[in-house]
Amino acid sequence: MTLRTPTMADDKTHFGFKTVNRNDKVGMVAGVFHSVAGKYDLMNDLMSGGIHRLWKRFTIELSGVRYGNSVLDIAGGTGDLAGKFSRLVGPDGRVVLADINESMLRVGREKLTNQGVAGNIEYVQANAECLPFPDNSFDCITIAFGLRNVTDKDAALRSMLRVLKPGGRLLVLEFSKPTNEVVGKVYDRYSFDILPKMGKLVANDEESYRYLAESIRMHPDQETLKGMMEEAGFAEVRYHNMTAGVVAVHRGIKP
Repeated sequence: MTLRTPTMADDKTHFGFKTVNRNDKVGMVAGVFHSVAGKYDLMNDLMSGGIHRLWKRFTIELSGVRYGNSVLDIAGGTGDLAGKFSRLVGPDGRVVLADINESMLRVGREKLTNQGVAGNIEYVQANAECLPFPDNSFDCITIAFGLRNVTDKDAALRSMLRVLKPGGRLLVLEFSKPTNEVVGKVYDRYSFDILPKMGKLVANDEESYRYLAESIRMHPDQETLKGMMEEAGFAEVRYHNMTAGVVAVHRGIKP
């Protein structure tokens, strides 16, 4: 098991490749997502060639969510997972789409409402590090492409564990470390040469997409994240690589 070792002062953290004050990161990340919210779905399709839909579909299948369950989708953004979960849990179930960013939450609410998703879904502005829910509230928690933006990932994992029911499942879908050297080199060139230019052309925001590329490189790799989840108290932690490790989904159970 690979565990992280501190590499900077406790009051410092990473914002992409920059070292910033820990207390400043939340606001800086918020600025990125306020900027990209309106073009978020379009850019996801363009950046991944639509493959993000397959990654999310596999995560949903792995979740084991069924009728009547309670599900929390953290950093739920524009509601891709929450909308699917709403249909799976049915009228007797409950889905909470949570996001720390007001702009992303608003876009998600409008999108799902326009799709007719209503009745069993709630929208909550919340910080993953201190979730505002009672202990043992949810059968399943998902966080897709959001954990890398959290300042204190260990605190967030402990908070998720607290609000899960015993036997409940956490699934973390996130960009990770490619397992193939050739894929890794191509991916690096795409991330740093093409992605920011795409962001400038489509969303008129080169810097936000440069940060997104950098934040992926600073996120823990597959084994490190597995160790962090185990250290937080999750059991039976496993991960599945997709697209040669460009993305991985980690699954853990609350004992």
